[in-house]
Amino acid sequence: MANVTKVAAVADYKKLFEESDSFFVTDYQGLTVADMTVLRRDLRDNKVRYLIAKNTLLRLAAMDAGVEGVEEFLVGPTAIAFCSDDPAVAAKILHDSFKERELPIMKAFWLERKQFDATEIKRLADLPSRDILLAGVVAAVEAPFTSLIGSLDGFFRKLVGTIDALAEKKNKEG
Repeated sequence: MANVTKVAAVADYKKLFEESDSFFVTDYQGLTVADMTVLRRDLRDNKVRYLIAKNTLLRLAAMDAGVEGVEEFLVGPTAIAFCSDDPAVAAKILHDSFKERELPIMKAFWLERKQFDATEIKRLADLPSRDILLAGVVAAVEAPFTSLIGSLDGFFRKLVGTIDALAEKKNKEG
């Protein structure tokens, strides 16, 4: 008979798998309590949930959520960082932690249900944040319109200036 708390935990983990756009499977072994506290706080401040759970429960939840390939990485001490916002931010935090302490060790990560090797984390971590990328797109779209408005503004200034000069000349003559 299944333990009620384990069934509830699997349901919670399944929900995390389903609601997260990306997640990162790591090995946290060797992190001190202080390191883990700092890592969790940094992730939490960026809306990333870092979960340490039994591999069996995570495996069941991943299967129930339809996530494929995760079971091979659920070996040994495992933690998963679930991210529903900007995966580049979570990747930066985990990657920076790895560079600093060589921990946690990245096993693999998933972006929009696609699995990536742990070595790819640096490429994701090097990406600008989602907000910066969106600002770049807006600037690229806005630039031609700004240029057009500037050109039209200059044309109309010259036209108004010419009309004013003609009107002033007519007033002096007449």
